[in-house]
Amino acid sequence: MNLASLLRLTALILLVVFIAMPQAFAFLFEPLTANRAPAIYNQGSLLFLTLQHLRTVVLATLAGTVLAVALGIFVTRPSGAEFLPLSRSLVNIGQTFPPIAVLAIAVPLVGFGEKPTFIALFLYGLLPIFENTLTGLTQVSPQTLEAARGMGMNARQRLFQVELPLAFPVILAGIRLSVIISLGTATIGSTVAAKGLGEVIIAGLQSNNIAFVLQGGLVVALLAILIHDGLGLIERFAARKLGRSLDEVS
Repeated sequence: MNLASLLRLTALILLVVFIAMPQAFAFLFEPLTANRAPAIYNQGSLLFLTLQHLRTVVLATLAGTVLAVALGIFVTRPSGAEFLPLSRSLVNIGQTFPPIAVLAIAVPLVGFGEKPTFIALFLYGLLPIFENTLTGLTQVSPQTLEAARGMGMNARQRLFQVELPLAFPVILAGIRLSVIISLGTATIGSTVAAKGLGEVIIAGLQSNNIAFVLQGGLVVALLAILIHDGLGLIERFAARKLGRSLDEVS
């Protein structure tokens, strides 16, 4: 096991232990408190809030991936090419409006809680997945597609057996970026009563308890680093496997 893998494993173990048994780390955060304030967030389960945070991010990313990839496939087909500018404008909406503005619009429509946060994350995460889908699909060489035609593949078979597998590492890079963006952005969901790690940070800000703010921020940061590295490993593995497959074919 190399040093990078050892550091990842150590960070993962520390994160799991901390969110499962945060009181064991109270001595580390006590110097950051004042007036006998609690050193560890005590207004809810840190484990529950972490799982809820991840749930919202995963659901929004899955929904965004389905739409962005489908839209990317559509506009790279001859029948959908003319809709590319419109599609780009639509997926840019999420990046144009700040997430807090999306929350303000969504709350009167769907109420408080997880739903407005889901909508904000969904819109905010579309752009990187869509753009990477476009990049991945358009980078497939015409010679490869022509060879697939020569093997008797129809358009559907070429898409699912040639284009998407070749584009997968690039698409995954877009998904990775979208997840990292959503992990940080999801903290603002607590302003509209969504359960998540933002609740810990906001509680710290309201009570001037730096320990709470640091706890929420550290968990989000560690999650982002570990998920970023994990998806990066999958991405590199897929790229290596794809390279071996192309070598075997050639």
